[in-house]
Amino acid sequence: MPSYLREGSVPPKRHIQFRRPDGGLYAEELFSTKGFESVYSLLYHLRPPTATLDVRPWKRPERRFVANEPLRNRHLKTQSLRLTGTDPVESRTPLLGNDDVVISIALAEKPTEYFYRNTGGDELLFVHRGSGVIATQFGDLAYRDHDYLVIPTGTIYRVQPSSPTRMLVYECAGAVTIPRKYRNDFGQLEEHAPYYERDFRAPILKAPVAEQGEYEVRVTNGGRNAIYIVQNHPCDVVGWDGYCYPYAFNIEEFAPITGKLHQPPPAHATFEAPGAAFCAFVPRLFDYHPLAIPVPYNHSSVDCDEVLYYVSGNFMSRRGVDEGSITLHAAGAPHGPQPGAVESSLGKKSTDEIAVMIDTFAPLQLAAAALECEDPEYFRSWIEQPASV
Repeated sequence: MPSYLREGSVPPKRHIQFRRPDGGLYAEELFSTKGFESVYSLLYHLRPPTATLDVRPWKRPERRFVANEPLRNRHLKTQSLRLTGTDPVESRTPLLGNDDVVISIALAEKPTEYFYRNTGGDELLFVHRGSGVIATQFGDLAYRDHDYLVIPTGTIYRVQPSSPTRMLVYECAGAVTIPRKYRNDFGQLEEHAPYYERDFRAPILKAPVAEQGEYEVRVTNGGRNAIYIVQNHPCDVVGWDGYCYPYAFNIEEFAPITGKLHQPPPAHATFEAPGAAFCAFVPRLFDYHPLAIPVPYNHSSVDCDEVLYYVSGNFMSRRGVDEGSITLHAAGAPHGPQPGAVESSLGKKSTDEIAVMIDTFAPLQLAAAALECEDPEYFRSWIEQPASV
């Protein structure tokens, strides 16, 4: 996790009187995870965040998934989907999911008018393209192309795009964390890690919003939904400190681990969550053994489903994929470079591809949108065509 941060004004000790200039008390809020036993932050509001005027139903489309049956590798051409809605919550279009994670495509074309809060688990947003700000009670978190945005469960936020923003959304059932193999006993990133604490961007706290009124916060938790109308603006925080807050990491800051021979996907790990591991493939030098084969070898990941989202560049091991394509390589179905890819890669010194990946350790199911944009012939793409005479 990111390190301890302190923003704005906080009292010298926690849980003591902290008074406003008019003599009234600021309202302290413990923002905790796993009850009181994991990372947390303390926020200080102008007024209590508990003042709720009304709770209303929030009717959302039911998410339905079907098994990947017959079990096969699939190619989803998500760029062909027409997303419903213009904000990044209403436009979320589920594609794949299981009990650990739901993977969706979303589009933010205009600022979200309401606030949104997912209390069922962390969200990991990947910005394919676009720029803007995510406004939260911790402050404003600016984003740009190729940013990962880690949103801890319970964060109240709304997206304010300055340009149309296409996002890949992972809704996780637990916490999104830095892989343990990169951290020392104190949580600090070790020297062998492919990134450093400076590469992570925290929100910038703005002046607190003092107005009162009726503010809409849409809340979701494991399929249960509600609209809260609160009296005090969620961004009325004068200061906070702790270890739990949203942050950004741009994958162009990722320093890929390379070697004499081809490195497996775990060498490109970025984050992990319960039942899932995330990787980033970015421009990098290829292997330096004189007989090295730069493209991945054929492999059968027999205990996980592998999902790649293609961002940009030349995807040399795979033909027929474009920006925005998703490939699902299912547990039990071998996959690897397509015919001709090995030979054409020989002698290449580097790659310019950008892609993000998630491996899930429980089978992924398919939503209706996935079937709508699927290339049904993809599983045949490894067939070698006979040479012409």
